[in-house]
Amino acid sequence: MHNNYYFLRQLSAQLNSKLAGYSVVSCFSQNKDELVIECNNGRDSFFIKASLSPALSSLSFPPQFHRARKNSIDLFNRIILKKIIHVRQFANERSFLMEMEDSCALLFKMHGNFANVLLIERGAVTEIFRSSLKADYDTQLESLDKVIDFSKENFLAHISLLSKTYFTLGKSVWDFLSRKNFDQADDERKWSLFQETIHLLEQPSYYLIKRNGGLTFSLLPFDNAELLPADPVVAITSFFDRSMREAFLSQEKNTALHQLQAKLKATESYVKKNTEKLNDLIHDTHYQLWADLVMANMNAIAQGQEKIELTSFYDNSPVTIKLKKELSPQKNAEVFYRKAKNQQIEISKLKESIAQKEKEMVVLRKRIEAVTATQDLKAIRTQAEEAGLTKKDSPQFENLPYHEFEFKGFRIWVGRNAEANDELTQKHSYKEDLWLHAKDVAGSHVIIKHQSGKNFPKDVIEYAAGLAAFNSKRKNDSLCPVAVTPKKFVRKRKGDPAGMVVVEREEVILVEPIKVNR
Repeated sequence: MHNNYYFLRQLSAQLNSKLAGYSVVSCFSQNKDELVIECNNGRDSFFIKASLSPALSSLSFPPQFHRARKNSIDLFNRIILKKIIHVRQFANERSFLMEMEDSCALLFKMHGNFANVLLIERGAVTEIFRSSLKADYDTQLESLDKVIDFSKENFLAHISLLSKTYFTLGKSVWDFLSRKNFDQADDERKWSLFQETIHLLEQPSYYLIKRNGGLTFSLLPFDNAELLPADPVVAITSFFDRSMREAFLSQEKNTALHQLQAKLKATESYVKKNTEKLNDLIHDTHYQLWADLVMANMNAIAQGQEKIELTSFYDNSPVTIKLKKELSPQKNAEVFYRKAKNQQIEISKLKESIAQKEKEMVVLRKRIEAVTATQDLKAIRTQAEEAGLTKKDSPQFENLPYHEFEFKGFRIWVGRNAEANDELTQKHSYKEDLWLHAKDVAGSHVIIKHQSGKNFPKDVIEYAAGLAAFNSKRKNDSLCPVAVTPKKFVRKRKGDPAGMVVVEREEVILVEPIKVNR
């Protein structure tokens, strides 16, 4: 429901408030189906990221965005340095308009696989982001507002065509009603349930739901729903970030499973093939028999003879033996004895090899079970690497200088090392963020990301302080003093070693180190 009208209405209203006094300073794309817009008010930047891929079409609002030096292209140049005047939502439509100076505007059409961003100049579409959607050039702003009659009379009149009548609700709403036994209810009860649901949509909370192996954003409290922050900008960004991480985890997991299963299949094939070969060798004793027969019938074989037919010792059956005419009967027997001995050596080696491969099969099956059961990226990679599989390149967020944790809706970033600490504090944090560090010892810089209109709860600060304590030289202490201060009081002097900063004002709290598995 992240592209549902009722959510976009809340989002566009929040954007209208947030973007007051901002201008567009850059608009570019560096990935297919991804548009990034940077707005700035002279002090702060606000980023809008429209990710319009078929896998996940969604808006998000990253606190910062570092443009790649290569493979990026400027778009919608007409709006650069244009001041944002108003953000308005179209009624009962999954589209909103960001209006700017000089009769320019950006139209965000969040229509799932057909989502797009359109440049509007003086009411007409002049440029579109996803160029394949040519029909968007015909978009008429005046036709986007849709009228729906939500009266009881209209509801009852269209009781058998409700999904078409209230087209803006979407599949999730009808699914929610179905779970309330809507279909079995009488008309009055249906109307009551409908009204209750509309009320929830009008004043929504935001939820994250795990469904069909993926994450879903919802305005309705389905079972096992996780409550997201009340700010729609923060909520949709959290949903997008977690969805991308889940998608990457799923991709990494499926790749590891595919490779492990392919390796297991190859190992099973090797065992089957070589077990058949082993059985053939075990039952194939003709070289030994030939050697014994030649030795027993030495006088009956003439020099230069190419073959001879003799009678088997075991069943009196005739045995035809091919001889090397250039060798004497004794030398031919020696050749057969040597081949028989080599067969025994091959049998021994095959048995060892098959036994080793059978052990590998047991390990591979355990690895497959472990990867199937886990949701931990590090564990998946460990299993894949220990199995000798190709190591995958890390995703973009794994290259960030911090590990990310979440506690009660707050994002907490922990620096990976001394150099990463500098990048985290200097480039990835804002003055409103809260900065933490174990007192007087080497350790990770820790950042609690600021949320607009919210104070930092005490338990969130203590949790982040526990992470700072554990990621320091005091990790084994029972209690650790941790410095806490707004990031604006932290600065780095030129020439200082990596990770070293000056803290102008701080508060010190005592906490127990907290170990959290990444």
